[in-house]
Amino acid sequence: MGLSGRKEKILQAVVDSYINNCTPVSSAEIRESRLPSLSTATIRNELAALEEMGYLAQPHTSSGRVPTAEAYRLYVEKLMPKRKLTRGELKIVKRYFNRTITELDDMLKSTAKVISEITNLTSVAYAQNVSDATITRIKIVKISDSTALVVIVTNLGVMKDATMSVNGILSDEYCDNASRFVSEAFGGYKVSEVLKPKSIIKTVRKEYENVFKTVLKILKNYAHDEMVSDIVLEGSAKILEQPEYENLAKAKAMLELLDAKEELVPVLANNDNMNLSIKIAKDNEIKDGAPECAIVTANYAVNGVSLGNAGVIGPIRMDYAKVVSVLDYIGKTINLLPAGSGGEEEVKELSEHIEDENQ
Repeated sequence: MGLSGRKEKILQAVVDSYINNCTPVSSAEIRESRLPSLSTATIRNELAALEEMGYLAQPHTSSGRVPTAEAYRLYVEKLMPKRKLTRGELKIVKRYFNRTITELDDMLKSTAKVISEITNLTSVAYAQNVSDATITRIKIVKISDSTALVVIVTNLGVMKDATMSVNGILSDEYCDNASRFVSEAFGGYKVSEVLKPKSIIKTVRKEYENVFKTVLKILKNYAHDEMVSDIVLEGSAKILEQPEYENLAKAKAMLELLDAKEELVPVLANNDNMNLSIKIAKDNEIKDGAPECAIVTANYAVNGVSLGNAGVIGPIRMDYAKVVSVLDYIGKTINLLPAGSGGEEEVKELSEHIEDENQ
């Protein structure tokens, strides 16, 4: 049974007010601020009906009403107003993404940071899938006489994740030859294809065996479906700024959820191909016994290839209109980024940076 137009307006007024003030909403407040054409008696009757339908709750008999998880769901699906980012918020996004992002890890961190800064909530980003990334080149960067950094460049960006050691003295000629060989062996293949090598890749020269193994190690780490280290959290302390978590037990439970990243993986690794996912702990959508919270995530992509999800974790009384607007704009911005093309300049800049760090 659907709600009447009047009930929807009253429910929207309750949700909007509670999001802003975090205090139970009375019929007098609704009439004064949102619906002056209705009498308080009419609004009270409608509030009672909405409570019976499961959309509102009354903490105390003499208090106003607060929205339930079901109310927030309906609000997001139908009643939530559209919101545009302010000029200041747009500047924040531009500040984070006004450059070519060549490293996947860098993109994850930038995405999480900008979401947290604008929404003032704890943000999360998760690299769910790089299996479709195509390898364009591989560079072996000398660090010392016996160690080197393996840099893998894909059409989505740079994977920089492991060092390798060799027996004897590592020469520049070895690095150049090894780079050329593995680039020819892996270049043009998707990560998923390399993890199940064809005959051309199985043919490995003995002197480059360490390079080959290191490349496979990096790719396997990035492609692992539940790699907890790929989850980036920003602004965890902002949870404590929300009035819902003034209760010590609730705050502790929430911080424990954030600390146990492995419990967030199945929530963030959304397999429903949804652009926007909203999960509310009261509905046990996150996990049994989870603290009262909501997780709102959006799928993000680079050059049209899906990489993972990014969003926020916070109270179910969050400003969904703002959060959805922020996630939508950032997702569009990321998809238009001139992500790493595997060009020589990107590898050169990264190599110089690595060399500077190790001098």
